[in-house]
Amino acid sequence: MNDYLDLFMSYMAVEKGLSDNTRNAYSRDLARYLDFLEKEGLHAPAEVGSLNVASFIGVLKTMGIGARSRARCLSAIRMFHKFLMVENYADNNPASIIEAPRSLNKLPQFLTVAEVDALFASCNGKRAEDVRDLAMLELLYATGLRVSELVNLKLREVNLQSGYLMTLGKGNKERLVPIGESASRQVSTYLLNIRQLQDPLGRNPYLFLSRLREAMSRQAFWNIIKKRTLSAGIRKNISPHTLRHSFATHLLENGADLRSVQIMLGHADLATTQIYTHVTRDRLKRLHQQIHPRG
Repeated sequence: MNDYLDLFMSYMAVEKGLSDNTRNAYSRDLARYLDFLEKEGLHAPAEVGSLNVASFIGVLKTMGIGARSRARCLSAIRMFHKFLMVENYADNNPASIIEAPRSLNKLPQFLTVAEVDALFASCNGKRAEDVRDLAMLELLYATGLRVSELVNLKLREVNLQSGYLMTLGKGNKERLVPIGESASRQVSTYLLNIRQLQDPLGRNPYLFLSRLREAMSRQAFWNIIKKRTLSAGIRKNISPHTLRHSFATHLLENGADLRSVQIMLGHADLATTQIYTHVTRDRLKRLHQQIHPRG
């Protein structure tokens, strides 16, 4: 069955244009699934039935894997078996009738404006990493980029004069995102005072560089967030995605329309963006209860 997995992953890369992170997640999920099938004595697509797929999803639950991760795994399995049908390796898709695990709609955690200010203040130094970290944090909060989009930004994709950047999101979809004056100033300071010294000949195409003058990695930026959060005295367990949540929440709180926020976030489905309206409604309700005389 692993030969089919290799064919499927090639198909996903060429035909679907999925990101490396998504393909890696699907590859891990399917490798675990195929290992389960092998142990069950199933060695060909035609031998796999819906009960086998359901049993595997059940095993994931007993392993303590969350509903969202199980749903992603089922999605990968469905796509895998659909591919086998299209390529005439199988006659049916045994995963098509399996209902996806339902997760509670967990509201995204976000920072208050004061916490964002404190996070930025933790970078108020003159060292190269202070200037770079502040530029990255400001840009992330100003644009709502995913962390993979931030670290993969190239110099040619950022136009500080016009105040826009071009990013390549999920499914290789390009989108144009406004930057904002504060973030533009900080990125400009970084380019002139730090990056120019690191790469005077402009040989590295990436916007943000590490101390080793290489492109910043997702894990390295994650560590920066953790360090700056601790320095700022913020007790929330935040990640790079928290600033993306904060970007969306603060926009909606200040009157932005949902459709505009969807476009800037790069959500394919408006329903994905609508979760932020629950955040703002809940916050307004709490404020009403605290402030209104009859709250």
